[in-house]
Amino acid sequence: MINQYILGIIVTHLFVIIFLYSLIGKRKNRNVKEIEGDESIKISTNVAENNEYTDLIIVGAGVAGAALAHTLAKDGRRVLVIERDLSEQDRIVGELLQPGGYLKLVELGLEDCADEIDSHPVYGYALIKDDKSISVSYPLEDFHSQIAGRGFHNGRFVQKLRQKAASHPNVKMEEGTVSSLLEEKGIVKGVRYRTKTGEDIKAYAPLTIVCDGCFSSLRRTLCNSKIDVPSCFVGLVVENADLPYDSHGHVILADPSPVLFYQISSFETRCLVDIPGQKVPSISTGDMARYLKTKVAPQLPAKLRQSFIAAVDKGNIKTMHNRIMPAAPKPKPGALLLGDSFNMRHPLTGGGMTVALSDVVIIRDLLRPLANFNDPHAVCKYLEAFYTLRKVNEDSLVCHALQVIFTHELTICFELILQPVASTINILAGALYKVFCATTDEARREMQQACFDYLGLGGNFSVGPLSILCGLNPSPTHLVLHFFAVAIYGVGRLILPFPLPKCFWIGARLLTEASGIILPILQAEGARQMFFPATIPAYHRAPPVKIMPETPA
Repeated sequence: MINQYILGIIVTHLFVIIFLYSLIGKRKNRNVKEIEGDESIKISTNVAENNEYTDLIIVGAGVAGAALAHTLAKDGRRVLVIERDLSEQDRIVGELLQPGGYLKLVELGLEDCADEIDSHPVYGYALIKDDKSISVSYPLEDFHSQIAGRGFHNGRFVQKLRQKAASHPNVKMEEGTVSSLLEEKGIVKGVRYRTKTGEDIKAYAPLTIVCDGCFSSLRRTLCNSKIDVPSCFVGLVVENADLPYDSHGHVILADPSPVLFYQISSFETRCLVDIPGQKVPSISTGDMARYLKTKVAPQLPAKLRQSFIAAVDKGNIKTMHNRIMPAAPKPKPGALLLGDSFNMRHPLTGGGMTVALSDVVIIRDLLRPLANFNDPHAVCKYLEAFYTLRKVNEDSLVCHALQVIFTHELTICFELILQPVASTINILAGALYKVFCATTDEARREMQQACFDYLGLGGNFSVGPLSILCGLNPSPTHLVLHFFAVAIYGVGRLILPFPLPKCFWIGARLLTEASGIILPILQAEGARQMFFPATIPAYHRAPPVKIMPETPA
């Protein structure tokens, strides 16, 4: 009887010890979501073994991800960056940075990343239609001579950004493929990724920013990803091309759609041939080479044809789909979308990197007042302001360039107040692509010719639209006014000096076509956010008081 009593006491104590141990274990791992039966997964919490805290995870180290990592690290945030492939990529887009984007690089302290890669300055655009051409220069008179657009190899630029980010002690850069976001009760707690060695790892942080590019596999839970693919780009590098206008981007209004040329190094010029639809001639069978030689080459300026055909014969031809995806976020605590995973526009105007860098500046400024991101609901509610702020414009632009000379060194100090450019660049890219594509519709052809002639008028008729395209004038109001001014100018060309009934009919259809182009794009971008931001509650949202840094008494 006594032995049973003693045995009962021992068993009871064992159960108590096991129960207490399980409680302690749960308390220790309250921030870690385990997967039962999966012992091969390494767990990385936001508090590491050496007590280093990870403030946020950035998925993707492209232009947006690398720039954001370096920027937030400078602000004292500890950042984990996870990139699928850290080697230099060979892409055919993301090679033209507009002056507005370069100014954002200056604001972020990253301008050296575009200046040390054999980049080529771009000072404006040339538009070529049939045997006529016009050139328009960027309105850079009030800027230092260093400010211009830049053409470069995308891979070189991204590698420089990555090196700059990885060199900061607050940044840890990992190579791995993120397979999913880790969620608990509707809150994103981190990510699960696989390293190149095949190791599965869970990484945790209070905030995860997803900027893994146009092929993002994580966006589906963070936005309504309605993607349109209107065309494909066929890209090749033309060596020692004799461009009609030096240091200018060239847009050739060809049939069926535009052809682009711009210099990306001291001796290389990128050529992008747009082909409407999602199917292109086969490269492997030689159909693509025949198409480029017989269909495209005859429409190019004579001085470009031989070098273009030589590039085709060289055979290094690449293709990619052009994707358009308006920003349609689904805010989720603990996560945020950025870059091409969040918003894409047609690459005709080369505005993607400018929009991405502008968004990085907005995110940096929004996060600066916060001491930490440990209240996911409060941070999520506060960051909803980002979706409006990236489209807001107060119709003002202030830019001062101050030169200070010390001995033999020139220090350029920029005091910049640049409004966000997402809405104007997105709208202009979509509208111009539709106007510049060849068509059998008489009203649409008149619209294209009116656009060409309008830009050829010079003065504000050409500088105004180009300042919007290059990110120096982010006013959606100015954009809409110029667009309809082109349409009205087209109507005037038709009915003057001898108005005929047919001309009135075509003019009416031209105005209808113009409205049919611009209004759906405005609606997709969010007209209320652009023109009436004060009616959006998130626009007035202040940083959460309880997670702001304490001010000294």
